[in-house]
Amino acid sequence: MFESLTERLEKSFKILKGQGRITEINIAETLKDVRRALLDADVNYKIAKQFTDTVKEKALGQEVLKAVNPSQMMVKIVHDELSQLMGGDKSDINIKYSPSIILIAGLQGSGKTTFSGKLAKWLKTKKSKNPLLVAGDVYRPAAIEQLKVLATQVEAPIYTEDGNMNPVQIAKNAVKYAKQNGNDVVIIDTAGRLAVDEEMMKEIAAIKDAVNPHEILFVVDSMTGQDAVNTAKEFNDRLNFDGVVLTKLDGDTRGGAALSIRYVVDKPVKFVSSGEKMEALDVFYPKRMADRILGMGDIVSLVEKAQEQYDVEEARKLQKKIAKDQFDFNDFISQIEQIKKMGNVKDLMAMIPGVGKQIKDLDIDDDAFKGIEAIIKSMTPEERSNPSLLNGSRRKRIANGSGSTVQDVNKLLKQFDQTKKMMKMVSKGGKPKLAQRYR
Repeated sequence: MFESLTERLEKSFKILKGQGRITEINIAETLKDVRRALLDADVNYKIAKQFTDTVKEKALGQEVLKAVNPSQMMVKIVHDELSQLMGGDKSDINIKYSPSIILIAGLQGSGKTTFSGKLAKWLKTKKSKNPLLVAGDVYRPAAIEQLKVLATQVEAPIYTEDGNMNPVQIAKNAVKYAKQNGNDVVIIDTAGRLAVDEEMMKEIAAIKDAVNPHEILFVVDSMTGQDAVNTAKEFNDRLNFDGVVLTKLDGDTRGGAALSIRYVVDKPVKFVSSGEKMEALDVFYPKRMADRILGMGDIVSLVEKAQEQYDVEEARKLQKKIAKDQFDFNDFISQIEQIKKMGNVKDLMAMIPGVGKQIKDLDIDDDAFKGIEAIIKSMTPEERSNPSLLNGSRRKRIANGSGSTVQDVNKLLKQFDQTKKMMKMVSKGGKPKLAQRYR
C-alpha cells in the first residue's frame, strides 16, 4: 500500500541531498514535488497546500545538525506532519460498558459485514470479550448469510430474525438478547446503499436513537480515495460517528482517504483492514503509518504480530529440539502456520525497514507457502519426523503426490537443511560464517 506515494516522496527528498542547509530556494522545488505526490495520492488540494505550507514554515530557519543533512531533516519534518495529519496518536474503541453497543455504518460494498466479523474476532482474541454479531441488513439476504458464515469462522454468536424487515426492532431485540445471554459487546451490521440517500440516513439515524450506541464506526473503502472522504463527511453530518475504519488497504489504494479523512471530519481512524482473513485487522497508529509511507517500515507492528503468535512453552520445546538436532518437518510446517497467521506475506515484508521498496514490483501471493505445504503433507509421518529417510524413490513419490517436481522437493530439502544448520548455530550462540568474515 502507498507504494506510489512512497516512491514520489523519496524522489522529492533527493533534491535536497548534498545541500549544506535548508533555504527558501532549495526547499521550493522539494515541496512542489511533495505537493504533487499528495495530489496524485488523491489528497484534496486544499489539504495538500496547507500541509506543504506548514512543512515549509517549520523547515525554514531550522538548524541542521552536523550529523543530519537537509534531506534527513526534511524527512523528519514531513514524517511528523504526516503523523499529525492522520491524527497524531492512536484512538481506542469505547468498550467499557456491558454490553457495549457498536453500530457499523457505511456504503454498500465498503466492507462493513467483513469488518464486523473481523471486529468480533479482534474483541475475542485481543480484549477477551464475548461479542454478539447482529444482522441488521434486512434488504440483502446475502449479507445475512455472509455474516452467519463469518460468525461461524470467528466462533461468535449471531442474532438474526427471519422475516423481520424492521432493522430498528431487530437492533433493540438484539441488545435485550445480549443482556440475557452475557454478551458484553453488541456489533450491529447495518444496510448500505450504492450512494448516500435520505432513506438510508433516516434508517441508520433511527437505529442510533433506538439503541444509543457507545461507538459508531464508519467503514470506508480506501480505494475510493477522495470520494470516501466526501461520503464520510455526509455520514458524519447526520450521525456524528466516533471513528473511521479504512478497508481494502491491500488493494490499489493511493492513500488519499487515510491522509485526508481526519482533517475533513475531525474524527480518528481507529482500524485499518486488508484482505479477507479474519485476522487481518489492525489498530491504526498514525506515526507507524507515517513510517510506512516514508519507506521506513513498521518494525514495531511486525514485532507485535510475531508476539501474538508466540507461545513460550512451544518455543522452549522447539529450542530443545534444535539443540538436540531433532528439528524436523513437523516443526518446519508449524513455523509456517505461525507466519501465515500474522497476515499477508508481502505486507509483513514491507514492515521491515528498507525492504518495502525492494519488493514493490514482486507479486507475492497470499498462498506463497502452498507449494511447500503440499510437499511436506505428501510425506508420511515417519518421513516428516526423520527427513534422512528421503531417498530418490521417496522423493519421486512425494513430487507426484504434491503436484510438484523432484527438483522442487530437492530444493525444499536443501532449504530445510540450511535452516536447520542456521537455527542450531544461533541456539548455541554462534554466528554464521558470513557474519564472522565481515565482523
